[in-house]
Amino acid sequence: MPAPLELIWAFIGLLLTIGGNFLPASVTMPIGLWDDRGLQAYSLGVTYQIGAVLLVGCMGGKNAAALSQIAYLVLGLTLWPIFDRGGGIGYLKEASFGYLLGFVPGAWVCGWVAFKVASRLESMAFSCLCGLFTVHAIGLIYLIFSYLLIPGKKVPLLNEILTYSVYPLPGQLAVVCAIALLSFTLRRLMFY
Repeated sequence: MPAPLELIWAFIGLLLTIGGNFLPASVTMPIGLWDDRGLQAYSLGVTYQIGAVLLVGCMGGKNAAALSQIAYLVLGLTLWPIFDRGGGIGYLKEASFGYLLGFVPGAWVCGWVAFKVASRLESMAFSCLCGLFTVHAIGLIYLIFSYLLIPGKKVPLLNEILTYSVYPLPGQLAVVCAIALLSFTLRRLMFY
């Protein structure tokens, strides 16, 4: 992919990641199953942030995806409170920071896999799953090391793992399905 196009996708990825953090992911019932209440949205318990990370990987490739997430981390650690609980350099102590750190290799892996194989729905889903797995692996490693290096943590490690990896996983898998379908469709429309 040409460098100017990668920069455009990196900027789009940065904006989507910031915006996705503040947009809760929801689903609705199919139209045929609506009752007298009409359209009902049901929360998935996650935001679209991980979807943004994976979408830029599927659409912009590995370099654009990683660059967008590096920019996101730099902005959040230095300038603006764009993370879930604010921002600043003190965010390095947050248990969830490892998952944010995992956005960089997760986006890169997703973009690498997405452009390594033919653009099919299954390959887009696989690339998203690889990216999601990478984010969770980095997040878990960060959690474990933070517990080993910082004595006196008040919340047990198992509770942190459940909170940041197990409980959000079903909602994130639903977002992965949506992103795989969206990226497959967009790549067809854009002749990728």
